[in-house]
Amino acid sequence: MEFFRIRRDIPFMRHALVLNVISAVTFLAAVFFIATRGLHLSIEFTGGTVIEVEYPQAAQLEKVRATVDTLNFGEVQVQNFGTSRDVLIRLPVRGDVKQAEVVSRVFDALCKSEGASTSNVQTTSDKGEAISKVVCGKDGAEPVRLQRSEFVGPSVGSELARDGAYALIATVVGIMLYLAIRFEWKFSVAGIVANLHDVVIIVGFFAFFQWEFSLAVLAAVLAVLGYSVNESVVIFDRVREAFRKYRKLNSREVIDHAITSTISRTIITHGSTLMMVVSMYIFGGATLHYFALALMIGILFGIYSSVFVAAAIAMWLGVKREDLVRQGPKETDPDDPNAGAVV
Repeated sequence: MEFFRIRRDIPFMRHALVLNVISAVTFLAAVFFIATRGLHLSIEFTGGTVIEVEYPQAAQLEKVRATVDTLNFGEVQVQNFGTSRDVLIRLPVRGDVKQAEVVSRVFDALCKSEGASTSNVQTTSDKGEAISKVVCGKDGAEPVRLQRSEFVGPSVGSELARDGAYALIATVVGIMLYLAIRFEWKFSVAGIVANLHDVVIIVGFFAFFQWEFSLAVLAAVLAVLGYSVNESVVIFDRVREAFRKYRKLNSREVIDHAITSTISRTIITHGSTLMMVVSMYIFGGATLHYFALALMIGILFGIYSSVFVAAAIAMWLGVKREDLVRQGPKETDPDDPNAGAVV
C-alpha cells in the first residue's frame, strides 16, 4: 500500500554530514545531562513502600494525592490499579520512619479525609488464628479499605537496575549479530550506532527534565531498540535490492533511492504507531504517562536515525555492491571482455 510514489530520488545523503553533526551534538548533550544530572529513578530501583487501598466508589486520585502529600514523605505516586476503585500508592524510602509507621500514617490520613477514623479490629482467620487488622469506619461502613502494603528494599532495586542493564546489553548484542548475519558488518555497525543514538537521547531527555525513570520506561527503551532496528532493516533491504537492480548507480545514489522508495511506507507505519502512542499518552493516565512519552521520543528519533544516521554511517564505511550481492555466473557482466566464457 502506498499513499504516493516519488518518481525522482531525494538526495538525502547530500545533507548527511550536516544532519549527522546535529545528531552528534544532540547525542553529546544527552550524555552530558546523564552524567551531570543523573536519572530520577523510581522506587522500583531505589526502594520504597507500596500501599494498595480500595474505595467503595471510583477513587478521587487528586484528593488521595493531596492527602498523602500533606505527610511530606517526598515524591509520591498515586494511580489506579486494576479498577477505578483501587488505588496504588508508592512512597520513597524513609530512613527515619519505619515501614509500619508509614503505612499507618498514610492510611489514617486517607481515612480522616473521608470523615472517618481508624481502629484496630480483632478477627479470626480460617485456621483459627487471631489477627489484628486496622479498619477505617464511619457509621458502620468502610469508606476506604487497606488491601495490602509492601516494602521494596534498596537491594531489590539495585538488582532490578542490574538486570535491566543486562537486558539492554543482551538486546544490543543480539541486534548486532542479527544485522551482521543478515547483511554485512558495516550495516551491523551502522545499525547499532543508530539504535544506541536513539536510546541515549531518550535517557538524556529523562535526565534533563528529571522525569521519573521507572521499569515501564526501561521497557519502552527496549521496545524502541527493536522498533528502530526494524526501520533500519527495511532501508538496508531496499539498499541491497537497489544494488542488485541498478548496477550503474553509485552507493550514494543507491541509498537515496532506497530511502525515497520507503517514504510512503514510513509515513503509514510510523504515523499509525504514533497515533496509538499519543492516544496512550493522553488517555492512559499516570500509569502509562512516561512509558508513552519514552515511546514517542523513541519513534521520532528512530525514524530520523534510520534515515540520516544508519544509512549515512553505512555509506561512510564504504558499503558497496560487492558487500551485499554475491557474485555468480548470472551476476557477471556479459559485455565485459575480461569476464571470460560462461560454460
